[in-house]
Amino acid sequence: MSARTTRFQKLDFAVAWDEADQRHVYLEDADLVIADNEIVHVGPDFAGTADVVVDGTGLMAIPGFVNVHSHPFSEPANKGLTEEVGSDKLGQSSLYEFLPVFGLDAEDAGPSTRVALSELLKSGVTTITDLSISRPGWLDDLAASGIRAIVAPMMRQGHWFTRNGHTVEYAWDEKAGAKAFEAAMQTIDQAMQHPSGRLSGMVCPSQIDTCHEGYFKEALQEARKRGIPMQTHACQAVVEFHEIMHRYGKTPIEWLDAIGVLGPDLVIGHGIFLSDHPQIHYPHGNDFEILKDSGAAVAHCPTVFARRGMALNTMGRYMNAGIPVGIGTDTFPHNMVDEIRLACYVARVLTGNYKMGTTRHAFEAATVGGAAILRRPDLGRLAPGCKADFSLVDLHHPYMQPAHEPVRSLIYSASDRAIRHVYVDGAQVVRDGKVLTVDVEAATAGLIGGQRKRLKTVNQRDWAGRSADQLAPPVYGTRERLPQSRPVT
Repeated sequence: MSARTTRFQKLDFAVAWDEADQRHVYLEDADLVIADNEIVHVGPDFAGTADVVVDGTGLMAIPGFVNVHSHPFSEPANKGLTEEVGSDKLGQSSLYEFLPVFGLDAEDAGPSTRVALSELLKSGVTTITDLSISRPGWLDDLAASGIRAIVAPMMRQGHWFTRNGHTVEYAWDEKAGAKAFEAAMQTIDQAMQHPSGRLSGMVCPSQIDTCHEGYFKEALQEARKRGIPMQTHACQAVVEFHEIMHRYGKTPIEWLDAIGVLGPDLVIGHGIFLSDHPQIHYPHGNDFEILKDSGAAVAHCPTVFARRGMALNTMGRYMNAGIPVGIGTDTFPHNMVDEIRLACYVARVLTGNYKMGTTRHAFEAATVGGAAILRRPDLGRLAPGCKADFSLVDLHHPYMQPAHEPVRSLIYSASDRAIRHVYVDGAQVVRDGKVLTVDVEAATAGLIGGQRKRLKTVNQRDWAGRSADQLAPPVYGTRERLPQSRPVT
């Protein structure tokens, strides 16, 4: 059976990949042609025939975004709760005091995931790295959405908690860790064998401070056996930096290097608090150089940290030094275009140098950079032989006008509002801004119900027995009524 061919004809722009120069370039008045799930032509005047011809007038084709770090199973349920919370006595992080308190029950993770997937697809994400807790139906949710997914079931040997809001403790359970490890490998294998052909896996020991040395080494061995990367959360908090220093007398980067897991197989989720970070006073380390020489990659997620006054130092510095960097959404809202914009802005503000967070830095991190980290040279670019994962941007959208420099207009002005159509593996998943593969209303209703249920028991999980409103005070207080207005005379 011959492949079904679709020609997107005479696009105003295509952000195409120039293999010779190893960069994206604009092609004007271009055709984008796909055969089933593969790109076969990018450029002017396609000479062949097509089964379907789509008018590309007023549209720009861009490669699908590659999200290297996200938590869709729980993060949408934190809307309205964690935007302005942090522990003043724990480095302003929300991890230790607030993360265990909110979240969702496992049975409500499905609606949360589906809501996040709809947001990601609308913002042009065609590949997601999903760091979640293994659950029934997880792979089915991902496959049904039409997205391309890297399944990263988080596993750990211990968990953190606080009894007082200023000290972090760890509870260890080696047997539970081993059980989680086995379940994670089974889930990864199921993903890699999934009939959709769009699921793969990534080994994920959850956090550097919740897994021991042997656990990391075994995880790396399993990743190498399957030919897939490994990702862990590291250098994500001041508390974590000092915890690892306390345990091992080494920085997190030094310790990962010492145990032999810091290398090209490792993706570091966040990678912020190196020894030379402005919020870390440790002039005795050389983390940046160690990281640069290791070949390890960094998943950069600016939003979740900017909320608490933290930022990577910096995207431009890392990428200019040759450190592989990808962009992840991590938290809500799962809007990749907004994440790209913020990545640029926080780098510029932190350094006082507008050249340390350029559009090119961020756009490439969100496309070819993320694809390289996932070992998928067939993603994140528009070129013959690559997967047909792309978005069509409405250049006539008011927020895109004037479309003098359309990628800048998309990132800094229009955001996902101008993304009209999205295709993954050659199949359309977004049409006219509407997600075709997710029942968004039903998923949202389930998410709302899950959040309400969880909030009723917040005080049972908080060390001080506080309610949700006490932990995350509303922006404005509620009143039954206001004083009556002055009579009109």
